[in-house]
Amino acid sequence: MNKLVNLFGNKYFLTTIAFVVWMLFFDRNDLLSQYDYRTEVAKLEAEKDFYILETEKAKNDLDELSTNKEKLEKFAREKYLMKKENEDVFVIVKEEPRKEKKSFF
Repeated sequence: MNKLVNLFGNKYFLTTIAFVVWMLFFDRNDLLSQYDYRTEVAKLEAEKDFYILETEKAKNDLDELSTNKEKLEKFAREKYLMKKENEDVFVIVKEEPRKEKKSFF
């Protein structure tokens, strides 16, 4: 018991405890901030991987469209609704069913 009282009476021990508490909870880079930073970094890295894959897909599509005439025609017809001179294009748009509002009466 006497050692414990001497330990808490030691100014170096108290200074060290105060420093550790300050760094863990009150500093600008406390534990909660570090956790938030790490989750943000993980989210941004996942987003980066997604965009890298999308860029690769776009490059492959561009390469395919510049080399294959059939793919180019299919792309133009689907994305830009282009047609040949003697053709008619019908665009069918599916509507989502409306949600009816419930009344209280």
